[in-house]
Amino acid sequence: MVVDLSGIDAVLFDMDGTLVDSDAAVERAWRTWAAEYGVSPTAALAIAHGSPADHTVRRLLPLLDDAAVTGAAARQLALQYDDLSDVRPTPGAHELLATLARLGLPWAVVTSADARLAKVRLGAAGIDPPVLVTVEDVSAGKPDPQGYLRAAELLGVSPSRCLVVEDAEVGLQAGRAAGAMTAALKGLDGDLRLDGLARLTRRLQSTSA
Repeated sequence: MVVDLSGIDAVLFDMDGTLVDSDAAVERAWRTWAAEYGVSPTAALAIAHGSPADHTVRRLLPLLDDAAVTGAAARQLALQYDDLSDVRPTPGAHELLATLARLGLPWAVVTSADARLAKVRLGAAGIDPPVLVTVEDVSAGKPDPQGYLRAAELLGVSPSRCLVVEDAEVGLQAGRAAGAMTAALKGLDGDLRLDGLARLTRRLQSTSA
C-alpha cells in the first residue's frame, strides 16, 4: 500500500532511537540500574525502550510502593544525565529536519524522558526542537496518547493530520491512539515502514514536487 503524505500538516518525533542515537547510553543506564535493584538486565531492556522510567520500574518491581517507584525511576534517570559520550543524531536526522524547514512543515519532539535528559541529549545531537513535550508535561506517558495530542495542540494542527515517527511499539501505540498516521523504524509496523530517516526525507520531497 502506498501511503499518501500530502495531507500531513506536522511531523511528531520520538527522541531516543528516532532523532537521537542514544541506544548505547540507555542500555548502559538500565544495566547499571538493574544490577543495583536486583533485576535481570535482559528483562529490563526488553521493556524499557520508549517507556517512561516509572512505568518500566512498576512492571519490573510491582511490589514497590509509589514513593519507592519514584525513587527508583529518579535513580535510573540520574544514571543517564551525564552519559553523553556517544550520543549523536541518528543518520539522516539533520537532513530530514532541514527538509521540513524547506517545506514549511512544523515539527515537535515527544519523549518519555524528563526535560533535563531531553535537553542534554538533543543538545548533544545538535537538535533544537520548536516544540518539546516530555514526560513531565503529561499525566500518563506512552502508550497513552497524551504527549502526541499535546504536541499537536501546541503546533495548532489536528492530530489526524500529523505523522508520528517512532522506533518503539509503545510510541506507535500512542501515535495510533492519538489518531495520527504512523511511520515505524527498526522493522516495526506502521502506516509507513522506514528503513531510516532518509527514506522519509525522500518521500516528503517527492510528495511536495
